[in-house]
Amino acid sequence: MRRTFVISAMLLLFAISGFAQEKLTKSEKEHIISLLDKQAEAWNEGNLEKFMETYWKSDKLVFMGSRGPTYGWQATLDSYKKGYPDKTAMGHLEFKILDINKIDTKTVFLIGRFELTREIGDLAGHFTLVIQKIDGNWVIISDHSSGES
Repeated sequence: MRRTFVISAMLLLFAISGFAQEKLTKSEKEHIISLLDKQAEAWNEGNLEKFMETYWKSDKLVFMGSRGPTYGWQATLDSYKKGYPDKTAMGHLEFKILDINKIDTKTVFLIGRFELTREIGDLAGHFTLVIQKIDGNWVIISDHSSGES
């Protein structure tokens, strides 16, 4: 299964880098940016439920972090609550978008950087998101975040 995942991920990245035929419109880009702005705002309020509104509310949601994959919206929220139990642990979040590519008419691949400023120690790293338009709304269907050492 791991080998299949790696091969699938490599094919996805190949498709994104070389064969993306769709162009992201200004309106779509604004929606994607507002999605990340909404996330940062919710995080900085200490509101994980509001933060999770940007994710696909499905058992098929995938979050990949240092502990491996977490499957499902509720499991992802529970993981966030465990790792960030209060405002002190959450700190202040800022995103920097490094690249956005449209894969097809309803799917976007985003590369970014996160910076978390906290009294208990800062965290920073990079992330990739697969964002898809489902039922008229852009939602994150896959998130791979990794912190710097």
